[in-house]
Amino acid sequence: MNLSDINWDFNAAGTWPLPVKAALILLTCSVVAGGGVYYDTVDQLTELENLERKEQELRLSFETKQKKAVNLQDYRDQLSQIEVSLHEMLRQMPTKEEVASLLIDISQTGLASGLEFRLFKPAAAVNKEFYSELPINIEVIGKYEELGLFVSGVAALPRIVTVHDVNIVPIDKSKGKDKGKYEAGTMLMNATIKTYNENVDQEVPSGKTGVKKRRGKK
Repeated sequence: MNLSDINWDFNAAGTWPLPVKAALILLTCSVVAGGGVYYDTVDQLTELENLERKEQELRLSFETKQKKAVNLQDYRDQLSQIEVSLHEMLRQMPTKEEVASLLIDISQTGLASGLEFRLFKPAAAVNKEFYSELPINIEVIGKYEELGLFVSGVAALPRIVTVHDVNIVPIDKSKGKDKGKYEAGTMLMNATIKTYNENVDQEVPSGKTGVKKRRGKK
């Protein structure tokens, strides 16, 4: 087949040789197919990928919610236990009227343990969500076992009392105001004792615990 003998006028395409017609048809189909893929199929593939990704996210969300639904009763039981525990803790917080007697109980515990108080200074209350911290800065002197007895006694008080920032150092009885005053093995302890008072100006967040305000001793 001599290509120079072919009349390339498009109006005479019917007289072209079969191989030329087949090549032209194949080229036309390729252009049409390529255009269809570029202008339509590519967008569909992108949309399909997005939908598949969203399907995975929805599946994970469903599985998470399903697990929560299956364990819903357990969560409710745990919430009930937390409410009971919180209620008991609130009952152990001193009311404002009881704080003064609690301070006396703490100091009496120290004296009963054989300690000497150098400092017993209540600080300003620190307000929290529904309770207040009542810190007391103390400085006491005594033997190591007396300090331990004091901390144990404070922990055994009927109200919630915690000990923080404990620093214990031996007394240097060879100089200063402590010279010759204390026996060997005497220690100086600095600490912050905290008790907790129910903040009556703020309510427990509704829908979270359902704990009612308490009054009176346990």
